[in-house]
Amino acid sequence: MRFRNLVVTAAVVAALAGCTNETLDSVNISNVKNKTEYQLSSKLVSKMRELGMQKSSPILLRIFKEEGTLEVWKANTANRFQLLKSYKICAWSGKLGPKVKEGDRQAPEGFYPLYPHQMNPNSSYYLAINTGFPNAYDKANNRSGTHLMIHGACSSSGCYSMTDEQVIEIFALARDAFRGGQENIQLQAFPFRMTAENMARHRNNSNIEFWKMLKEGYDQFEVTKRPPQVNVCERKYVFNQQSDGTFNPAGQCPPMSTPPELHVAMANFEKDYKRDYDKALKKFEGMVWYEPTEAERKAVVAEQRKGRELAYAPTGTSLDAGKLMKVSDLEKRIAAQQEAEEARQATLIQKEALEKAGREGRTVPVPEPNPIVRPVEQATLQPTPTRKSFWNLFSNGESVTPGPAAPSPEQAASQPAPVQQPAAGAPAVPENPRVATAPAGEAAPAEQPLIEQPKKRPFWKIWGN
Repeated sequence: MRFRNLVVTAAVVAALAGCTNETLDSVNISNVKNKTEYQLSSKLVSKMRELGMQKSSPILLRIFKEEGTLEVWKANTANRFQLLKSYKICAWSGKLGPKVKEGDRQAPEGFYPLYPHQMNPNSSYYLAINTGFPNAYDKANNRSGTHLMIHGACSSSGCYSMTDEQVIEIFALARDAFRGGQENIQLQAFPFRMTAENMARHRNNSNIEFWKMLKEGYDQFEVTKRPPQVNVCERKYVFNQQSDGTFNPAGQCPPMSTPPELHVAMANFEKDYKRDYDKALKKFEGMVWYEPTEAERKAVVAEQRKGRELAYAPTGTSLDAGKLMKVSDLEKRIAAQQEAEEARQATLIQKEALEKAGREGRTVPVPEPNPIVRPVEQATLQPTPTRKSFWNLFSNGESVTPGPAAPSPEQAASQPAPVQQPAAGAPAVPENPRVATAPAGEAAPAEQPLIEQPKKRPFWKIWGN
Protein backbone atom coordinates (compact mmCIF):
# COMPACT_ATOMS: atom_id res chain seq x y z
CA MET A 1 0.00 0.00 0.00
CA ARG A 2 2.84 2.36 0.86
CA PHE A 3 4.53 1.58 -2.46
CA ARG A 4 1.29 2.34 -4.31
CA ASN A 5 1.02 5.72 -2.61
CA LEU A 6 4.59 6.54 -3.60
CA VAL A 7 3.85 5.63 -7.22
CA VAL A 8 0.72 7.80 -7.27
CA THR A 9 2.63 10.72 -5.75
CA ALA A 10 5.43 10.37 -8.28
CA ALA A 11 2.91 10.29 -11.14
CA VAL A 12 1.23 13.46 -9.90
CA VAL A 13 4.57 15.26 -9.59
CA ALA A 14 5.53 14.22 -13.11
CA ALA A 15 2.19 15.34 -14.50
CA LEU A 16 2.57 18.74 -12.93
CA ALA A 17 6.18 19.30 -13.95
CA GLY A 18 6.76 22.19 -16.31
CA CYS A 19 3.49 23.98 -15.51
CA THR A 20 3.82 27.47 -14.13
CA ASN A 21 0.31 28.72 -13.29
CA GLU A 22 -0.82 29.14 -9.71
CA THR A 23 -3.64 26.60 -10.12
CA LEU A 24 -1.18 23.88 -9.25
CA ASP A 25 -0.76 25.37 -5.79
CA SER A 26 -4.38 24.63 -4.99
CA VAL A 27 -5.62 21.72 -7.15
CA ASN A 28 -4.65 18.08 -6.84
CA ILE A 29 -7.01 16.13 -9.05
CA SER A 30 -5.79 12.78 -7.70
CA ASN A 31 -7.74 13.59 -4.53
CA VAL A 32 -10.92 14.71 -6.35
CA LYS A 33 -13.74 12.16 -6.06
CA ASN A 34 -16.42 14.14 -7.91
CA LYS A 35 -14.93 16.51 -10.50
CA THR A 36 -18.21 18.33 -11.19
CA GLU A 37 -18.62 19.16 -7.49
CA TYR A 38 -15.03 20.21 -6.88
CA GLN A 39 -14.91 23.03 -4.34
CA LEU A 40 -12.61 25.99 -4.91
CA SER A 41 -9.56 26.21 -2.68
CA SER A 42 -9.58 28.35 0.44
CA LYS A 43 -6.78 30.39 -1.12
CA LEU A 44 -8.93 31.38 -4.10
CA VAL A 45 -11.99 32.03 -1.95
CA SER A 46 -9.91 34.33 0.29
CA LYS A 47 -8.76 36.25 -2.78
CA MET A 48 -12.40 36.76 -3.77
CA ARG A 49 -13.22 38.24 -0.39
CA GLU A 50 -10.24 40.59 -0.63
CA LEU A 51 -11.53 41.84 -3.98
CA GLY A 52 -15.10 42.28 -2.68
CA MET A 53 -16.52 39.33 -4.63
CA GLN A 54 -19.11 36.79 -3.64
CA LYS A 55 -18.39 33.14 -4.42
CA SER A 56 -21.50 32.96 -6.61
CA SER A 57 -21.21 36.37 -8.32
CA PRO A 58 -21.10 36.53 -12.17
CA ILE A 59 -17.93 35.82 -14.13
CA LEU A 60 -16.60 36.65 -17.60
CA LEU A 61 -13.95 34.80 -19.63
CA ARG A 62 -11.39 36.47 -21.88
CA ILE A 63 -9.00 34.63 -24.19
CA PHE A 64 -5.91 36.03 -25.90
CA LYS A 65 -4.50 33.64 -28.48
CA GLU A 66 -1.18 35.31 -29.15
CA GLU A 67 0.06 35.09 -25.56
CA GLY A 68 -1.93 31.91 -24.87
CA THR A 69 -3.89 33.24 -21.92
CA LEU A 70 -7.38 32.64 -20.50
CA GLU A 71 -8.58 35.13 -17.89
CA VAL A 72 -11.45 34.79 -15.41
CA TRP A 73 -13.03 38.11 -14.42
CA LYS A 74 -15.57 38.28 -11.61
CA ALA A 75 -18.08 40.92 -10.54
CA ASN A 76 -17.52 42.73 -7.25
CA THR A 77 -20.19 44.25 -5.03
CA ALA A 78 -20.33 47.34 -7.30
CA ASN A 79 -21.08 45.02 -10.26
CA ARG A 80 -17.82 45.95 -11.93
CA PHE A 81 -15.62 43.12 -13.11
CA GLN A 82 -12.09 42.59 -11.86
CA LEU A 83 -9.47 40.08 -12.93
CA LEU A 84 -9.61 37.13 -10.54
CA LYS A 85 -7.21 34.69 -12.15
CA SER A 86 -5.17 34.16 -15.30
CA TYR A 87 -4.42 30.73 -16.78
CA LYS A 88 -1.88 29.72 -19.39
CA ILE A 89 -3.68 27.99 -22.27
CA CYS A 90 -1.98 24.64 -22.80
CA ALA A 91 -2.95 24.16 -26.46
CA TRP A 92 -4.78 25.99 -29.23
CA SER A 93 -4.57 25.07 -32.90
CA GLY A 94 -4.21 27.02 -36.13
CA LYS A 95 -3.04 30.62 -36.33
CA LEU A 96 -4.39 34.02 -35.33
CA GLY A 97 -7.70 34.71 -37.04
CA PRO A 98 -11.31 33.52 -36.79
CA LYS A 99 -12.67 30.07 -37.47
CA VAL A 100 -14.25 30.01 -40.94
CA LYS A 101 -15.15 26.43 -41.82
CA GLU A 102 -15.26 22.92 -40.43
CA GLY A 103 -11.83 21.30 -40.45
CA ASP A 104 -9.70 24.45 -40.72
CA ARG A 105 -8.25 23.81 -37.23
CA GLN A 106 -8.91 27.43 -36.26
CA ALA A 107 -10.03 28.29 -32.73
CA PRO A 108 -12.96 30.76 -32.62
CA GLU A 109 -12.59 34.52 -32.16
CA GLY A 110 -15.50 36.72 -31.19
CA PHE A 111 -18.17 37.11 -28.49
CA TYR A 112 -19.93 33.94 -27.33
CA PRO A 113 -22.61 33.51 -24.63
CA LEU A 114 -22.09 30.36 -22.53
CA TYR A 115 -25.23 28.81 -21.02
CA PRO A 116 -25.55 26.06 -18.36
CA HIS A 117 -26.49 23.42 -20.94
CA GLN A 118 -23.09 23.98 -22.63
CA MET A 119 -21.30 22.58 -19.57
CA ASN A 120 -20.22 18.99 -20.25
CA PRO A 121 -19.26 16.99 -17.12
CA ASN A 122 -18.84 13.78 -19.16
CA SER A 123 -16.32 15.05 -21.68
CA SER A 124 -13.69 12.72 -23.09
CA TYR A 125 -11.30 15.59 -22.33
CA TYR A 126 -11.94 15.49 -18.57
CA LEU A 127 -14.35 18.48 -18.43
CA ALA A 128 -15.57 20.81 -21.17
CA ILE A 129 -17.55 23.97 -21.85
CA ASN A 130 -18.92 24.35 -25.37
CA THR A 131 -18.18 27.82 -26.81
CA GLY A 132 -21.43 27.84 -28.77
CA PHE A 133 -19.70 28.30 -32.12
CA PRO A 134 -21.19 29.21 -34.55
CA ASN A 135 -22.93 32.17 -32.92
CA ALA A 136 -25.31 34.62 -34.66
CA TYR A 137 -22.42 36.49 -36.30
CA ASP A 138 -20.78 33.29 -37.55
CA LYS A 139 -24.02 31.96 -39.02
CA ALA A 140 -24.77 35.26 -40.77
CA ASN A 141 -21.33 35.03 -42.40
CA ASN A 142 -21.74 31.36 -43.39
CA ARG A 143 -19.07 30.10 -41.02
CA SER A 144 -19.26 26.47 -40.00
CA GLY A 145 -17.87 24.20 -37.31
CA THR A 146 -18.98 22.02 -34.42
CA HIS A 147 -17.84 20.98 -30.94
CA LEU A 148 -15.51 23.92 -30.31
CA MET A 149 -14.75 23.70 -26.60
CA ILE A 150 -12.78 24.92 -23.66
CA HIS A 151 -11.66 21.57 -22.25
CA GLY A 152 -8.90 19.64 -20.47
CA ALA A 153 -6.31 17.10 -21.65
CA CYS A 154 -4.00 19.68 -23.30
CA SER A 155 -4.72 18.66 -26.90
CA SER A 156 -6.51 20.83 -29.43
CA SER A 157 -7.97 20.68 -32.91
CA GLY A 158 -9.86 23.96 -33.00
CA CYS A 159 -10.49 24.16 -29.26
CA TYR A 160 -8.93 25.98 -26.33
CA SER A 161 -7.39 23.19 -24.29
CA MET A 162 -6.26 23.51 -20.69
CA THR A 163 -4.66 21.06 -18.31
CA ASP A 164 -7.07 19.01 -16.23
CA GLU A 165 -6.01 20.94 -13.13
CA GLN A 166 -6.91 24.22 -14.79
CA VAL A 167 -10.23 23.18 -16.33
CA ILE A 168 -11.60 21.71 -13.09
CA GLU A 169 -11.18 25.12 -11.45
CA ILE A 170 -12.64 27.06 -14.42
CA PHE A 171 -15.56 24.62 -14.50
CA ALA A 172 -16.19 25.18 -10.77
CA LEU A 173 -16.09 28.98 -11.17
CA ALA A 174 -18.69 28.80 -13.96
CA ARG A 175 -20.84 26.33 -12.01
CA ASP A 176 -20.95 28.59 -8.93
CA ALA A 177 -21.83 31.63 -11.08
CA PHE A 178 -24.74 29.79 -12.70
CA ARG A 179 -25.94 28.65 -9.29
CA GLY A 180 -25.82 32.28 -8.18
CA GLY A 181 -28.30 33.22 -10.93
CA GLN A 182 -26.08 34.26 -13.87
CA GLU A 183 -28.04 33.58 -17.06
CA ASN A 184 -25.06 33.28 -19.38
CA ILE A 185 -21.31 33.84 -19.15
CA GLN A 186 -19.75 36.03 -21.83
CA LEU A 187 -16.70 34.58 -23.55
CA GLN A 188 -14.57 37.17 -25.32
CA ALA A 189 -12.02 35.46 -27.60
CA PHE A 190 -9.39 37.79 -29.12
CA PRO A 191 -6.30 37.22 -31.26
CA PHE A 192 -4.26 39.45 -28.90
CA ARG A 193 -4.68 42.30 -26.45
CA MET A 194 -6.04 45.04 -28.64
CA THR A 195 -3.69 47.80 -27.58
CA ALA A 196 -2.52 50.50 -29.98
CA GLU A 197 0.89 48.88 -30.28
CA ASN A 198 -0.49 45.40 -31.02
CA MET A 199 -2.96 46.74 -33.60
CA ALA A 200 -0.10 48.58 -35.32
CA ARG A 201 2.08 45.48 -35.23
CA HIS A 202 -0.64 43.40 -36.93
CA ARG A 203 -1.82 46.16 -39.30
CA ASN A 204 -0.85 44.11 -42.40
CA ASN A 205 -2.75 40.97 -41.38
CA SER A 206 -5.61 39.99 -43.70
CA ASN A 207 -7.95 39.79 -40.66
CA ILE A 208 -7.35 43.37 -39.55
CA GLU A 209 -10.84 44.64 -40.47
CA PHE A 210 -12.48 41.83 -38.51
CA TRP A 211 -10.24 42.61 -35.55
CA LYS A 212 -11.09 46.32 -35.69
CA MET A 213 -14.74 45.32 -35.28
CA LEU A 214 -13.93 43.14 -32.25
CA LYS A 215 -11.87 45.97 -30.83
CA GLU A 216 -15.01 48.10 -30.30
CA GLY A 217 -16.31 45.55 -27.79
CA TYR A 218 -12.83 45.13 -26.29
CA ASP A 219 -12.47 48.86 -25.74
CA GLN A 220 -15.90 49.26 -24.18
CA PHE A 221 -15.14 46.56 -21.65
CA GLU A 222 -11.79 48.21 -20.89
CA VAL A 223 -13.59 51.48 -20.17
CA THR A 224 -16.67 50.24 -18.33
CA LYS A 225 -15.39 46.96 -16.82
CA ARG A 226 -18.79 45.46 -17.59
CA PRO A 227 -19.62 42.93 -20.30
CA PRO A 228 -20.87 44.80 -23.38
CA GLN A 229 -24.34 44.09 -24.71
CA VAL A 230 -23.71 42.27 -27.99
CA ASN A 231 -26.00 42.26 -31.05
CA VAL A 232 -25.50 41.38 -34.71
CA CYS A 233 -26.93 43.15 -37.74
CA GLU A 234 -25.74 43.63 -41.32
CA ARG A 235 -23.42 40.67 -40.65
CA LYS A 236 -21.37 42.58 -38.08
CA TYR A 237 -21.12 42.94 -34.30
CA VAL A 238 -22.59 46.03 -32.62
CA PHE A 239 -22.01 46.79 -28.94
CA ASN A 240 -24.12 48.59 -26.31
CA GLN A 241 -26.48 50.04 -28.88
CA GLN A 242 -29.92 51.27 -27.82
CA SER A 243 -32.76 50.66 -30.26
CA ASP A 244 -36.51 50.16 -30.39
CA GLY A 245 -36.10 47.99 -33.46
CA THR A 246 -35.12 44.37 -33.94
CA PHE A 247 -31.58 43.23 -34.63
CA ASN A 248 -31.48 40.87 -37.60
CA PRO A 249 -28.02 39.30 -38.04
CA ALA A 250 -28.25 39.26 -41.84
CA GLY A 251 -30.62 42.22 -42.20
CA GLN A 252 -30.29 45.97 -42.01
CA CYS A 253 -29.45 47.47 -38.63
CA PRO A 254 -32.35 49.29 -36.96
CA PRO A 255 -32.00 52.96 -35.86
CA MET A 256 -29.69 52.86 -32.84
CA SER A 257 -27.65 55.10 -30.58
CA THR A 258 -24.88 54.90 -27.99
CA PRO A 259 -25.74 55.89 -24.40
CA PRO A 260 -24.49 59.50 -23.81
CA GLU A 261 -22.15 58.68 -20.91
CA LEU A 262 -20.56 55.83 -22.85
CA HIS A 263 -20.24 58.04 -25.92
CA VAL A 264 -18.24 60.66 -23.98
CA ALA A 265 -16.05 58.07 -22.28
CA MET A 266 -15.26 56.35 -25.60
CA ALA A 267 -14.45 59.68 -27.32
CA ASN A 268 -11.77 60.38 -24.71
CA PHE A 269 -10.49 56.82 -24.99
CA GLU A 270 -10.21 57.09 -28.79
CA LYS A 271 -8.21 60.33 -28.52
CA ASP A 272 -5.57 58.63 -26.39
CA TYR A 273 -5.62 55.54 -28.57
CA LYS A 274 -4.94 57.52 -31.78
CA ARG A 275 -1.94 59.19 -30.17
CA ASP A 276 -0.51 55.84 -29.09
CA TYR A 277 -1.25 54.23 -32.46
CA ASP A 278 0.58 56.95 -34.42
CA LYS A 279 3.55 56.51 -32.10
CA ALA A 280 3.51 52.75 -32.68
CA LEU A 281 3.42 53.20 -36.46
CA LYS A 282 6.69 55.10 -36.31
CA LYS A 283 8.17 52.38 -34.12
CA PHE A 284 7.26 49.65 -36.62
CA GLU A 285 8.02 51.59 -39.80
CA GLY A 286 9.50 49.25 -42.42
CA MET A 287 8.84 46.24 -40.17
CA VAL A 288 6.16 43.58 -40.23
CA TRP A 289 5.18 40.83 -37.82
CA TYR A 290 5.77 37.24 -38.93
CA GLU A 291 2.89 35.14 -37.64
CA PRO A 292 4.22 31.64 -36.87
CA THR A 293 2.54 28.41 -37.88
CA GLU A 294 1.23 25.92 -35.33
CA ALA A 295 4.24 23.68 -36.08
CA GLU A 296 6.62 26.54 -35.34
CA ARG A 297 4.87 27.19 -32.03
CA LYS A 298 5.05 23.51 -31.11
CA ALA A 299 8.76 23.41 -31.86
CA VAL A 300 9.42 26.08 -29.23
CA VAL A 301 7.78 24.01 -26.47
CA ALA A 302 8.83 20.55 -27.68
CA GLU A 303 10.76 19.91 -24.47
CA GLN A 304 7.54 20.03 -22.45
CA ARG A 305 6.30 16.83 -24.09
CA LYS A 306 9.20 14.66 -22.96
CA GLY A 307 8.17 12.01 -20.46
CA ARG A 308 4.45 12.56 -21.06
CA GLU A 309 1.70 10.76 -22.95
CA LEU A 310 1.43 11.43 -26.68
CA ALA A 311 -1.97 13.05 -26.13
CA TYR A 312 -0.29 15.85 -24.19
CA ALA A 313 0.35 18.37 -26.97
CA PRO A 314 1.12 21.95 -25.86
CA THR A 315 1.31 24.39 -28.75
CA GLY A 316 3.17 27.35 -27.27
CA THR A 317 2.52 31.03 -27.92
CA SER A 318 2.77 33.17 -31.03
CA LEU A 319 4.80 35.73 -29.11
CA ASP A 320 7.54 33.17 -28.47
CA ALA A 321 7.61 31.75 -32.01
CA GLY A 322 6.87 34.87 -34.10
CA LYS A 323 9.06 37.89 -34.70
CA LEU A 324 9.33 41.31 -36.29
CA MET A 325 11.02 41.29 -39.69
CA LYS A 326 11.89 43.64 -42.50
CA VAL A 327 9.26 43.59 -45.23
CA SER A 328 11.76 42.32 -47.83
CA ASP A 329 12.90 39.47 -45.55
CA LEU A 330 9.31 38.42 -44.90
CA GLU A 331 8.54 38.37 -48.64
CA LYS A 332 11.50 36.05 -49.22
CA ARG A 333 10.43 33.81 -46.37
CA ILE A 334 6.86 33.57 -47.64
CA ALA A 335 8.09 32.83 -51.18
CA ALA A 336 10.29 30.01 -49.87
CA GLN A 337 7.37 28.57 -47.90
CA GLN A 338 5.15 28.68 -50.99
CA GLU A 339 7.76 26.89 -53.08
CA ALA A 340 8.13 24.21 -50.43
CA GLU A 341 4.35 23.78 -50.27
CA GLU A 342 4.08 23.51 -54.07
CA ALA A 343 6.81 20.87 -54.09
CA ARG A 344 5.00 18.98 -51.33
CA GLN A 345 1.72 19.08 -53.26
CA ALA A 346 3.45 17.89 -56.45
CA THR A 347 4.96 14.97 -54.54
CA LEU A 348 1.56 14.03 -53.13
CA ILE A 349 -0.05 14.14 -56.60
CA GLN A 350 2.69 11.93 -58.05
CA LYS A 351 2.41 9.51 -55.13
CA GLU A 352 -1.36 9.23 -55.61
CA ALA A 353 -0.91 8.58 -59.34
CA LEU A 354 1.63 5.83 -58.66
CA GLU A 355 -0.59 4.20 -56.04
CA LYS A 356 -3.61 4.32 -58.38
CA ALA A 357 -1.57 2.85 -61.23
CA GLY A 358 -0.32 0.10 -58.94
CA ARG A 359 -3.87 -0.82 -57.96
CA GLU A 360 -4.86 -0.97 -61.64
CA GLY A 361 -1.79 -2.97 -62.65
CA ARG A 362 -0.28 -0.17 -64.74
CA THR A 363 3.05 1.60 -64.52
CA VAL A 364 3.46 5.35 -64.52
CA PRO A 365 6.67 6.87 -65.86
CA VAL A 366 8.27 9.05 -63.24
CA PRO A 367 9.71 12.25 -64.76
CA GLU A 368 13.44 12.65 -64.18
CA PRO A 369 14.72 16.01 -62.98
CA ASN A 370 17.63 15.92 -65.51
CA PRO A 371 16.63 13.65 -68.47
CA ILE A 372 19.52 12.24 -70.54
CA VAL A 373 19.83 13.75 -74.03
CA ARG A 374 19.68 11.03 -76.64
CA PRO A 375 22.51 10.67 -79.24
CA VAL A 376 20.27 11.76 -82.12
CA GLU A 377 19.46 14.96 -80.27
CA GLN A 378 23.13 15.50 -79.50
CA ALA A 379 23.94 15.43 -83.19
CA THR A 380 21.64 18.31 -83.90
CA LEU A 381 22.53 20.35 -80.83
CA GLN A 382 26.30 20.18 -80.63
CA PRO A 383 29.39 19.64 -82.87
CA THR A 384 30.55 16.13 -83.69
CA PRO A 385 32.92 15.04 -80.90
CA THR A 386 36.45 13.89 -81.70
CA ARG A 387 35.69 10.71 -79.77
CA LYS A 388 32.64 8.53 -79.93
CA SER A 389 29.86 9.04 -77.43
CA PHE A 390 29.80 6.68 -74.50
CA TRP A 391 26.39 5.47 -75.62
CA ASN A 392 27.72 4.58 -79.14
CA LEU A 393 30.09 2.02 -77.63
CA PHE A 394 27.06 -0.24 -77.23
CA SER A 395 25.63 0.17 -80.77
CA ASN A 396 25.12 -3.00 -82.88
CA GLY A 397 28.14 -4.12 -84.88
CA GLU A 398 30.20 -1.09 -83.83
CA SER A 399 33.83 -1.54 -82.84
CA VAL A 400 34.78 -0.05 -79.50
CA THR A 401 38.31 0.86 -80.60
CA PRO A 402 38.86 4.58 -81.01
CA GLY A 403 39.02 5.88 -84.57
CA PRO A 404 41.96 7.67 -86.17
CA ALA A 405 42.73 11.21 -85.21
CA ALA A 406 41.08 13.94 -87.26
CA PRO A 407 43.28 15.12 -90.20
CA SER A 408 44.82 18.55 -90.17
CA PRO A 409 43.54 21.18 -92.63
CA GLU A 410 46.63 20.56 -94.88
CA GLN A 411 46.03 16.80 -94.94
CA ALA A 412 42.35 17.31 -95.64
CA ALA A 413 43.24 19.44 -98.67
CA SER A 414 45.50 16.79 -100.21
CA GLN A 415 43.45 13.69 -99.49
CA PRO A 416 40.05 12.75 -100.92
CA ALA A 417 37.26 12.33 -98.46
CA PRO A 418 36.84 8.67 -97.48
CA VAL A 419 33.75 6.89 -98.66
CA GLN A 420 31.85 5.00 -95.97
CA GLN A 421 30.75 1.57 -97.17
CA PRO A 422 27.49 0.20 -95.82
CA ALA A 423 27.58 -3.11 -94.02
CA ALA A 424 26.52 -6.18 -95.97
CA GLY A 425 22.78 -6.42 -96.20
CA ALA A 426 22.30 -3.00 -94.64
CA PRO A 427 20.47 -0.23 -96.48
CA ALA A 428 22.59 2.45 -98.03
CA VAL A 429 23.21 5.46 -95.84
CA PRO A 430 21.68 8.49 -97.51
CA GLU A 431 23.98 11.30 -98.47
CA ASN A 432 24.32 13.85 -95.70
CA PRO A 433 23.00 17.14 -97.07
CA ARG A 434 25.28 19.08 -94.75
CA VAL A 435 28.53 17.63 -96.21
CA ALA A 436 30.07 20.09 -98.66
CA THR A 437 31.74 18.64 -101.81
CA ALA A 438 34.15 20.34 -104.20
CA PRO A 439 33.80 20.23 -107.99
CA ALA A 440 35.98 17.70 -109.84
CA GLY A 441 39.60 18.76 -110.12
CA GLU A 442 39.39 21.24 -107.26
CA ALA A 443 40.73 20.84 -103.80
CA ALA A 444 38.34 20.71 -100.87
CA PRO A 445 38.17 23.86 -98.76
CA ALA A 446 40.53 24.00 -95.79
CA GLU A 447 37.73 24.35 -93.23
CA GLN A 448 35.22 21.50 -93.34
CA PRO A 449 31.63 21.89 -92.15
CA LEU A 450 30.33 19.75 -89.28
CA ILE A 451 29.32 16.23 -90.28
CA GLU A 452 26.50 14.49 -88.41
CA GLN A 453 27.04 11.00 -87.16
CA PRO A 454 24.76 8.35 -88.69
CA LYS A 455 21.72 7.65 -86.58
CA LYS A 456 22.19 4.60 -84.41
CA ARG A 457 19.88 2.90 -82.01
CA PRO A 458 20.28 3.98 -78.36
CA PHE A 459 21.89 1.47 -76.06
CA TRP A 460 18.63 0.69 -74.31
CA LYS A 461 17.21 -0.72 -77.57
CA ILE A 462 19.98 -3.28 -78.32
CA TRP A 463 17.90 -5.97 -76.68
CA GLY A 464 14.78 -5.22 -78.78
CA ASN A 465 13.54 -7.63 -81.47
